[in-house]
Amino acid sequence: MAGVFVHRRDTHYTDRPDEQYQFPKSYLSRASMFNGDWAVYYEPVKAGGRGFYAVAFVEKIVPDPTTPDHFLALIEPGSYLDFGQNVPHRIDGELVESGLRKAKAAVRPLIPEDFVRIINLGLGEDQSVLPRIDVINDSAFTEERAPFLFEDEKERRKILTSRTARDANFRKAIVRTYDRRCAFTGLQFINGGGRAEVEAAHIKPVSAKGPDSVNNGLALCGTMHWMFDRGLLSLGDDLSIMVSRHVNDIGSIDRLLLPTRTAVAPDDPTMRPLPHFLEWHRENCFKS
Repeated sequence: MAGVFVHRRDTHYTDRPDEQYQFPKSYLSRASMFNGDWAVYYEPVKAGGRGFYAVAFVEKIVPDPTTPDHFLALIEPGSYLDFGQNVPHRIDGELVESGLRKAKAAVRPLIPEDFVRIINLGLGEDQSVLPRIDVINDSAFTEERAPFLFEDEKERRKILTSRTARDANFRKAIVRTYDRRCAFTGLQFINGGGRAEVEAAHIKPVSAKGPDSVNNGLALCGTMHWMFDRGLLSLGDDLSIMVSRHVNDIGSIDRLLLPTRTAVAPDDPTMRPLPHFLEWHRENCFKS
């Protein structure tokens, strides 16, 4: 059985959604119901949150070694996925989580029908951010894809761990977060079909166990993405743009980059790149 983790951006718990979720002992019996299964993250909209916004696989639950009478739900590395579009608590007045009535516990099981509904809404199509017709990336997904519909619980892992599906959804989340704008150049190109030109770049790549989280991503145009992946560009923790000494045409790059030499930041500060991902890129990719 799947479940729900309620997470607030102002939480006092030591939550890192892509790695762990902390909860008190009083929730242990509920959390144990979806130990070894998927959980969706929910942030209360009334508190300025995003509704249902992500999904992750609960690998195991262990006692928290730092806090008495608390436990940690450890997230399977690489399983966390921010939704391409947030899912509200209600749609047309009806609860999306139909099994929820008066009880609104921060940790709670989720009936299969509700899990399927939330996943389908979160990973649903949004043609405005899919790749242009003439751009096919290494994952080889095209613009025409079947919707993420699955009723059989055995299909959960197959769909939610599919690299093709995850890449498409990650791009959707990143492009939305950055308003279709390249973080390094500030350019916002939309093609004739209304689709954004920018690509989604992982800061810490999937091959290095980087998560599909907007906090580990940047919206970049093709040239900037190529240079970032090859360590010719990087970012300081303050989002200052760093240019490698190995760049052979500094003049041209200077004309492309934002005059402030500071990357575009998401409007929502909680969506900014996290320092530990940026540090990883500087230490492992950047050719200083």
